Amino acid sequence: MKITMDSLDFYPLTPQRWDDFIELFNTSSVCRACCCMFWRETRQEFGVNCRNKGEGNRQAMRALVDSGMVPGILGYRENAPLVWCSIAPREDYASLERSLTLKRLDGQPVWSIVCFYIAKSARNSGLMTAAIRAAVEYARQNGARIVEAYPKDVHTRRSSDDLYMGNLSAFLKAGFVELETRGTHKFVRLSL
Repeated sequence: MKITMDSLDFYPLTPQRWDDFIELFNTSSVCRACCCMFWRETRQEFGVNCRNKGEGNRQAMRALVDSGMVPGILGYRENAPLVWCSIAPREDYASLERSLTLKRLDGQPVWSIVCFYIAKSARNSGLMTAAIRAAVEYARQNGARIVEAYPKDVHTRRSSDDLYMGNLSAFLKAGFVELETRGTHKFVRLSL
């Protein structure tokens, strides 16, 4: 399934797109170590899997993808992977479900956007908003009725690494509504 937003083509991460995912993540040592497993594993599992430069996390993500689970979408321009967005039903993020700060607002079933990575060459060009819109469309096509996220406000960030969960202004541009603040995170939602 292809979703086109703002001159980018987005595709679900499947085994056929695995090499593109690794190509994009290999451009950052932080992403290479995490491999977008931070919210999917217990903190102990995550720590163990990062010790060997993230090889355990890479293998864990590969196992998810090979099992048929779609952990997110990849955005391409001219066949080059430029942006990653992790979106799935909230239940797929075990550590998010256990988080005290980011505990559920209510009992409604939601899909959650928890992570972005944008290639350095493509940053500050609006790709986050395009990725959010594509992720929402992907979730809608897969039965979601509510999409939720936990971004930070760019004015309160400590470093660019703090923005891996997104920037509040990008979500507001994509039509999300701010519901609550917890620590430095803003709870935002979009009903579909």
